[in-house]
Amino acid sequence: MQASRIRRRLAGAATVAVLAGAGVLATAPLASAKANLIRIDKVALDGPGLKVNVTYSCDTGLHHQLVANAEQITSPALREIGAGTLKADKLTCDYANHTAQVHLRPGDVRGFHKGDEVKVTVFFFDEDGFRYGDTETIATV
Repeated sequence: MQASRIRRRLAGAATVAVLAGAGVLATAPLASAKANLIRIDKVALDGPGLKVNVTYSCDTGLHHQLVANAEQITSPALREIGAGTLKADKLTCDYANHTAQVHLRPGDVRGFHKGDEVKVTVFFFDEDGFRYGDTETIATV
């Protein structure tokens, strides 16, 4: 009789522990598992420069910039670069996905042209000078 009571108590304690753990997981906000993510949706010509459509998500309380760099890789002899930034006050950081458009200005007068193949890199740049969340793609504009 004594052994049966101990087994029931152990089984009851194990059940409570499992249910409590499941309750914590069920009530935890979904955002707590979310990282600072960036996805490049589209790269297109924008005058002499480029425009890059991105989807991003970031944690609340972060004050960083979204930076995009492009490098023309079609012709090594005429290599063109471009850069653009979205300042921290233009970003919405609330764990949800948001879309933004970054306009990249070319570094040279020549600019980008139709048919150029470009490598675009987008990343977050925080107030301490750290770069993270890099994503890149190669596109023909």
